[in-house]
Amino acid sequence: MNMDSTNYISKSGLFFSCSEKQEFVTEQIVPEHLLTYVYSGKILVTTANKTYYLPAGQAALFGRNQLAKFTKIPKDNEACKSVTVFFTQQFLQKFYATQTPQKHNANRPKLLFLKTNVILDDMFHSIKDHVNSNTIFITDKQAILKINEILKLIREFDTQTDDLLLDFSEPHKIDLAGFMQTNFMFNIPISKFAYLTGRSLATFKRDFNKIFATSPQKWLTEKRLEQAHFLIAEKRMKPSQAFLEAGFENFSHFSKTFKQFFGYNPSSIIP
Repeated sequence: MNMDSTNYISKSGLFFSCSEKQEFVTEQIVPEHLLTYVYSGKILVTTANKTYYLPAGQAALFGRNQLAKFTKIPKDNEACKSVTVFFTQQFLQKFYATQTPQKHNANRPKLLFLKTNVILDDMFHSIKDHVNSNTIFITDKQAILKINEILKLIREFDTQTDDLLLDFSEPHKIDLAGFMQTNFMFNIPISKFAYLTGRSLATFKRDFNKIFATSPQKWLTEKRLEQAHFLIAEKRMKPSQAFLEAGFENFSHFSKTFKQFFGYNPSSIIP
């Protein structure tokens, strides 16, 4: 199996390997704690408050239940290649049942950049070699053995690993207005916004209407259009880039909606 053109996931779903020859953007709720390692190229990670770069040879650990946009960027005509390991709640609970957690820090991190070293690099390159070897599956047993091995290593290299991974909590009810104003550009279903603010869908819609006096979808569309206008007019961003940054996923739909809302095409405001 050739990693230059393959998105690959193990049978168990614990591994996900991918490569992109062109710049590619995905956005999501990080569903489980996950560890990403970059083989070549780089990955731009955008959260609500900050942007991070993961260059080749960098490993980073992400906490679950946060919004992030991942931009995979090739370098020097070489595809962006990476592997992501998902640490599911079930796996972690079983793992830590036989382990003594390291010293606890009250402020749980949501993102850790792991220090690179030969041992960790060798571990990730062994995964790459396995995927390149025309193997059809990584079996459940193989995946779990490799996950255990990786987890034991990263716990040795960073004492904050346990603080991040031992967070099994679910989102609690938080300030809806502040969260939406900060995260509106992430193109996820309304039900996911409800979940991340600690509400049922019905409660979310009711609370949203009380605060904004409109529906979530109407507010999101208008907020994203205003953001796109700002990015084009003030930040001199091309419409073909601004529509993604603002939270739209289809350029044709964006252009049509933009003209309906503002009365002119987005291209007309480019200086």
